[in-house]
Amino acid sequence: MTGRGANAGGGPAGPPPLIAADTAVTDAELLSAHVAGDRDAFTELFRRHRDRLWAVAVRTIGDREEAADALQDALLSAHRAAARFRGDSAVTTWLHRIVVNACLDRMRRRQAHPTVPLPDGNRSDDPTATGGIEPAAPAPDHDTALVVRQALGQLPPEQRAALILVDVQGYPVAEVARILDVAEGTVKSRCARGRARLAVLLGHLRTGADGPSDSTGGPRPGQPDVPGVTSGNPRAPEGVGSGPGRSRKHTDQRENT
Repeated sequence: MTGRGANAGGGPAGPPPLIAADTAVTDAELLSAHVAGDRDAFTELFRRHRDRLWAVAVRTIGDREEAADALQDALLSAHRAAARFRGDSAVTTWLHRIVVNACLDRMRRRQAHPTVPLPDGNRSDDPTATGGIEPAAPAPDHDTALVVRQALGQLPPEQRAALILVDVQGYPVAEVARILDVAEGTVKSRCARGRARLAVLLGHLRTGADGPSDSTGGPRPGQPDVPGVTSGNPRAPEGVGSGPGRSRKHTDQRENT
């Protein structure tokens, strides 16, 4: 009979997992098991929260490749810094903070060479790929979604991160404050300034036009949002003949004589 310390080949066996895969454990227990040497614990922790962490990353940065790199950087940082986790916040809050900081770092680095973010919502053929699948916008709304994302890309990184977490991901302000490691009032202020800026950038979407109709960003008084189709000019331009080779002016002179 094979002893516990040996494998089937007679060699020494590795340490048994500290957390069994089918055991209902908390995130904190998984993180502690990872620190204690369980090689599978951090993988399970990431599997639990992969989709939400990916959603935060891709919506904050606005570019799938950049988001994937930021998420990888964040997970490496979390993997190495797990022993320094103090437990003064939830593990999910700690993970989100690391992901958001990785995104902000990348956004600040690329500000010197700004590009237009074009997250296309492509569906991955492999559902097990890092970050899962980002839902694509319905076809009629796809252009609007791109305009909104491009407008978000024009916000300062801190305002954008706050808006994504509060308005897009739906986190409570108190939780966002813990994720960003700032006061709740700071989160509210960043959201308010970001929303005000977006209202200016996206004001034309309320009118259905390609851009603001006047200096105030709204439609002109008394004018419909989208002009109707007319049958043509109500009168012919001056000098345009009513017959081939003749002008209206010459025709009137001949009739008067």
